[in-house]
Amino acid sequence: MRTKALLAVASLAALFACATQEAPPPAPAPAPTPAPAPAPAAQPAPAPVAKPAPPAPAPKPVALTVSSTELFEFNKAVLTRDARSKLDKEVVARARDFASIAQVQIDGHADRLGSEQYNQKLSERRADAVRAYLVSKGFDASRMQARGAGKTQPVKSCPDSDRKSLIECLAPNRRVVVEARGTSR
Repeated sequence: MRTKALLAVASLAALFACATQEAPPPAPAPAPTPAPAPAPAAQPAPAPVAKPAPPAPAPKPVALTVSSTELFEFNKAVLTRDARSKLDKEVVARARDFASIAQVQIDGHADRLGSEQYNQKLSERRADAVRAYLVSKGFDASRMQARGAGKTQPVKSCPDSDRKSLIECLAPNRRVVVEARGTSR
């Protein structure tokens, strides 16, 4: 009996000891494991990059300078039939080599006979006559400038002689110089 009593006392002691001790805190809950990352979506393979075509060469600037002599009769600013034909060959036909024309400068000239003021006006009228003719052939009037140089830039010198011979000799000075600037085809 003694053993039973001892056992009972030991059980009571153990029970009493358990009741006075604090229970250990519960173990923390395990952290949730993150969901696995979704597999990356299949992306199409990048398209091969085409090399850009080399740039087309820039049009080259070009200039056409034509000095058409003997376009006018003495003391006149009217284009003769021969003058129109000459302009068609020397200016109009050659302008077709241009992709675009940016500017056309027309300089009229006179021979040395007559006063400075008179020859200035005559050379301006000659430049205007050529300008009007070129406009009638399709040139853009807004890109054209006509001016007169009077008798200041002769291309031929002639000795004084009888008037008729002098007028014939000075014919190359009765001219128009056409300078066109633009880009080539």
